[in-house]
Amino acid sequence: MDDLDRQLIRALQRDGRAAVSDLAMDLGVTRATVKARMDRLRDSGDIAGFTVLTRADVAAHPVRGLMMLGIEGRGTERVRRALLNVVEVQAVHSTNGTWDLIVELGAATLADLDDVLFRIRRMDGVTRSETSLLLSTLRAGR
Repeated sequence: MDDLDRQLIRALQRDGRAAVSDLAMDLGVTRATVKARMDRLRDSGDIAGFTVLTRADVAAHPVRGLMMLGIEGRGTERVRRALLNVVEVQAVHSTNGTWDLIVELGAATLADLDDVLFRIRRMDGVTRSETSLLLSTLRAGR
């Protein structure tokens, strides 16, 4: 992956719907170059996919938290799949160290968050958890 590939990926991260012609103009290359690079990056797996976010997906949830989970034995993949079916789960991260998974949660109220914490703690394989409320978020400029 060279500098042009990295610039193309950053441009797509800013606007995944950008027209190939606009990307080419911004990067100072031809449309054919951008198209060929995008195809190569997809084929190599450097670009894993594209997705659509709706307004509801990006709306801030009033109550947000991070839940760290300890998983019993080899049950991590089973728990991860179950978590992805919980509507309040925004993302699931695998990690090293003390915790096996870190789960980003979003809920409308504290009572809703309490309910989802209870449901996750009862999942088969979850042995321990720790949850922190997110009070504020700063995002890096891209």
